[in-house]
Amino acid sequence: MTDAVNGASILPLDLAGVSFAAGGRRLIKDVTCTFEAGPRTAVIGPNGAGKSLLLRLCHGLIAPAAGRVVWRGARGRDPAPFQAMVFQRPVMLRRSVTANVDAALALRGVPRPERRARTAEVLERTGLARFAHQPARVLSFGEQQKLALARAWALRPQVLFLDEPTASLDPAATHAVEEIIDAIRGAGTRILMTTHDLGQARRMADEIVFLHRGRMLEKAPAADFFAGPRNDLAQAFVRGELLWWRKRPSRDPATEP
Repeated sequence: MTDAVNGASILPLDLAGVSFAAGGRRLIKDVTCTFEAGPRTAVIGPNGAGKSLLLRLCHGLIAPAAGRVVWRGARGRDPAPFQAMVFQRPVMLRRSVTANVDAALALRGVPRPERRARTAEVLERTGLARFAHQPARVLSFGEQQKLALARAWALRPQVLFLDEPTASLDPAATHAVEEIIDAIRGAGTRILMTTHDLGQARRMADEIVFLHRGRMLEKAPAADFFAGPRNDLAQAFVRGELLWWRKRPSRDPATEP
């Protein structure tokens, strides 16, 4: 596979005091951090921590209620064409496997001859070439997830956001998806992903972001994080404790609206 989309990188990605609210509640609270080029980042935390919301804010699908999300390397360019996102439950078009990839490329304005070449290449690399003419919606869930990755990979993004890419998959399908993600990263794409699976985070991440109740409580190299998180809630999470019941002081900012 050829390298990620040409041109100067849109990274680093800066979040400055980013918050997001819905229904009168702050769900993401004052997140400030920078994502540099290079490492694979896994965003972890208990259910409801705000992991998926954080990815959507970074990708520009939702706007922050406060703060700024800035692609510092974009330098006036629209960052959207340089990134892609694969959701936990990807939507398959009522078309063939090939047509699903082709449609994504057509939306980006890729010429037809190049679309054919890119589509054939990503289907081969993801093990989906034998399904090329089958309806996408008859594929197994694991194969649909591989197709969603192929569709994103064909765009040659500089940055790829993955929201729980192996949720509900068996070990064999999880392994296949992780191999595809590694190949995409090897082609030059920056990976930011959420996962509920600490084993997957250990296998795939170079950097860990730990969220709890909408706050980023720790961001560290993966080796350092798993050797011993600095934050007490992160320590409890790694030990497998159920943080949803853990009592907090009444004035703890992590519980404030």
